[in-house]
Amino acid sequence: MNLALKKELPIIAIVLLPFVYLAFIWNTLPDKVPTHWNYKGEVDHWGDKFSLVGLLFMLPVLIYVLLLVVPKIDPKKRIALMGGKYYQLKFILVLFMSLLALFILYISKHQSFSSPNMIYAIIGILFTVLGNYFKVIQPNYFIGIRTPWTLENKDVWKITHVFASKLWVIGGLVIVLGALLFPSATFSIVFIALVFVLAIVPMVYSYIKFKEIEKKG
Repeated sequence: MNLALKKELPIIAIVLLPFVYLAFIWNTLPDKVPTHWNYKGEVDHWGDKFSLVGLLFMLPVLIYVLLLVVPKIDPKKRIALMGGKYYQLKFILVLFMSLLALFILYISKHQSFSSPNMIYAIIGILFTVLGNYFKVIQPNYFIGIRTPWTLENKDVWKITHVFASKLWVIGGLVIVLGALLFPSATFSIVFIALVFVLAIVPMVYSYIKFKEIEKKG
């Protein structure tokens, strides 16, 4: 067996896991299943159970295919320099998407969702884990804080990702803690604000650092 394919088999198994679970529960699913919940955890949209198949392709399958293709089409070939770290990152992201798919299938089957805070906590954990990988991501056009300033200057890329790494780890932990302590109706707004901060602040930071380096140069 090809060594590269053998290495991918654990991830492929994780991708297929939600499909196996869906096949197992298929006959017990109602014809109409909940496909969306509001910030209170209440169902606000229903769909045909066949829509769940599409959901699985949009979560673990799509993410896996994208992460598989990205190193091959990276014009700078920098992602390949990450080596085992990229494989770990791919594994984590696919595992997250598969677990999310399994969770959605479970609550679709039981048609109950006690609190969206569980999803917020899972996303917070993902932010924390991804933050730990930011420092090893090489400059590229697909993964990381990709702004005109980080892509223009390697030093700005490195400085920005070191900063973003700390921010995402702390922000992720705050999200997890908030999800555990506050009711969903209150925390949903805080969650959106925190995600906005985690996305925007590193971009602004990269611009500031770019200008600082530009003045020194």
